[in-house]
Amino acid sequence: MGVKAKKRDLKLNHGDEEEETGRNALPKTQGQAKEHIEQLQRLQQKDPEFFEFLKEHDKELLEFDDEDVDEDADDGEEDAELNENDKNYEPEVSEEEEKPYKKVITTELVDSWCHSIEENGKLAALRSLMKAFRTACHYGDDNGDDSSIKFSTMSSNVFNKIMLFVLSKMDGILRKFLKLPSSGGKKETIQELMTTKQWKSFNHIVKSYLGNALHILNQMTDTEMISFTLRRLKYSSVFLVAFPSLQRKFIKVALHFWGTGGGALPVTSFLFLRDLCIRLGSDCLDECYKGMYKAYVLNCQFVNATKLQHIQFLGNCVIELFRIDLSIAYQHAFIFIRQLAMILREALNTRTKEAFRKVYEWKYINCLELWTGAVCAYGSEIDFKPLAYPLTQIISGVARLVPTARYFPLRLRCIKMLNRIAASIGTFIPVSMLLLDMLEMKELNRPPTGGVGKAVDLRTVLKVSKPTLKTRAFQEACVFSVIEQLADHLSQWSYSASFFELSFIPVVRLRSFAKSTKVQRFQKETRQLIRQVEANSEFTNERRKSICFLPNDPAVSSFLEDEKKSGTSPLSQYVSTLRQRSRQLTDSLSESSVLVGEHGSVFGKSGSDSEDEDTGGREGTSVFSSTWLPGSDSKTKHPEEKKSKKKKRKMEQQDKAAPRDEDVVEDLVLSSDEDDEPLNNSSAESEEDEDVKSVRKQAQKLKAPSRGSKKKKNRSPANKSKKRKTSR
Repeated sequence: MGVKAKKRDLKLNHGDEEEETGRNALPKTQGQAKEHIEQLQRLQQKDPEFFEFLKEHDKELLEFDDEDVDEDADDGEEDAELNENDKNYEPEVSEEEEKPYKKVITTELVDSWCHSIEENGKLAALRSLMKAFRTACHYGDDNGDDSSIKFSTMSSNVFNKIMLFVLSKMDGILRKFLKLPSSGGKKETIQELMTTKQWKSFNHIVKSYLGNALHILNQMTDTEMISFTLRRLKYSSVFLVAFPSLQRKFIKVALHFWGTGGGALPVTSFLFLRDLCIRLGSDCLDECYKGMYKAYVLNCQFVNATKLQHIQFLGNCVIELFRIDLSIAYQHAFIFIRQLAMILREALNTRTKEAFRKVYEWKYINCLELWTGAVCAYGSEIDFKPLAYPLTQIISGVARLVPTARYFPLRLRCIKMLNRIAASIGTFIPVSMLLLDMLEMKELNRPPTGGVGKAVDLRTVLKVSKPTLKTRAFQEACVFSVIEQLADHLSQWSYSASFFELSFIPVVRLRSFAKSTKVQRFQKETRQLIRQVEANSEFTNERRKSICFLPNDPAVSSFLEDEKKSGTSPLSQYVSTLRQRSRQLTDSLSESSVLVGEHGSVFGKSGSDSEDEDTGGREGTSVFSSTWLPGSDSKTKHPEEKKSKKKKRKMEQQDKAAPRDEDVVEDLVLSSDEDDEPLNNSSAESEEDEDVKSVRKQAQKLKAPSRGSKKKKNRSPANKSKKRKTSR
């Protein structure tokens, strides 16, 4: 009976406190709550047995925390502050008594919150500002009768103030409250902080800031706004350690912007992902590696002059992210390279058109380009060097899979990759046979029957049509590319003691090609290469006479080491002139095309923290000062945006690009998913015949007006006068 009486008295006291809480003002609520906590503490000291009994049978009576006291007090201060600052406010009386009224946010109210947070560090003002930030981020959403939202609509100026202050200052404010360093940090510091009582008081504010920012990122359509928001959120990325679900959503959104964004947005998204991986380590590296590789593959399904540089930029981003942890990157690279090897093995075993198509497509070739760049970048590292051999075998197999002249562009791309790998790891790769076999094919030795033809950009095609195969432009592009790649291959070993033996067979076959071909330009280029190779052989043979070590001696590696650093061999100087000529040719081909991804090879300028801090406020003011508001108002677009969208649609139609998925982290399938049903050999041949017929019809249509234009030129008075003069 004594236990029951004590329990009844304790509940009565608590009930009296609740009644007084309803009647009296908010300051009394805080004092009475503290008295109740002190009463529970005294009870635990005086009668521990009764306290244990309450724990087992009546936990609700003891569940009264300091956080509730603080929250009640803060809410009281918040409401009092709202009433003081907004004196002209008149609440709207709703028909339902239980529905709470909503308060209008003004610029004066926001200024007072910002001042009290920066100067006095008031937690109540911070919570009020975060509620306003939530209202701004969810403005225009269908909230319905949501009683948790206390604020109503706002003007564009208020929206601008809230967004700028929260995104620019919130990271520093949270670090100040949580007693963290002003910048940086790793996941270990946040994990230690999560065990403290201070984190329990502020974790809901951190989660509200990150969650609402993520929501507005999904609602925005302007690239400048998204770039500014991601640039500011990068400083708070370390807090995502405490919220794994938000972390995954942020990675997914950033990957989407990186793969599909325009302007500076891909760079900003990549810098956000890189900073996130550096701070969080292995917690997000696996997801980022997989997601970036899959997004890269989705962007590589089709290639033309306008997409080429953008694809190179995406590949540079993936390679740069591997630098964070090469051991984890090696595991992913091994899996993806093995997947490429299995696709090639299937093509070699089955020898069907469907299997060949899986290999001879842009997705597969661009994946080989990506891993070639990764091996070239980290070939000297212990983690990545073992990948060079299997990748070389795959590329060589792809080059020999279909040895026809129509796939010369694809074979040349493979040979460039092999030359890059050989130069980076310093290992000999037999490339000369692949090149010399191309010169001996009948398509390059016959006179061109298809006319001059248009200039062929070998970087943007894998296969050419049969009419293009017979043009003079294609033959010249192939022969000059073969000579350039062969000279590049031989120049890598132009300082080797065995250069004479290594270059003997290529020189013999080059001489036979120079004799067999009837094109004088081909003869000239081939003989010039032969002269440079012979001059380089004399250069190395003269130095070989003075050495006294054997071929298997380790001192062979130091042979002509000084000359190699200075690049004084005849062949290396000749290769530099060839590269300059090829650069001029590619520049002339890409003059008329619009190149995207200008920030492809630059990571430092956009990623410097000092520049972000200096230009953050200025860029944010120009971004958020517009009349854009997330939600229903965002549907009204400016005419400039409509024009830019029309241009983008035209570019997509010209490029024949595949439609991009909204979720860029779908499962990777390297096979040709575009084909609904596999084609038989007969159906594939009929398709090829139809393609050839269509090309011929287009050529006939193009020829007809050109003839008419010539006739018109001859009928002009200037041409008639010339004819008269010649007749006289």
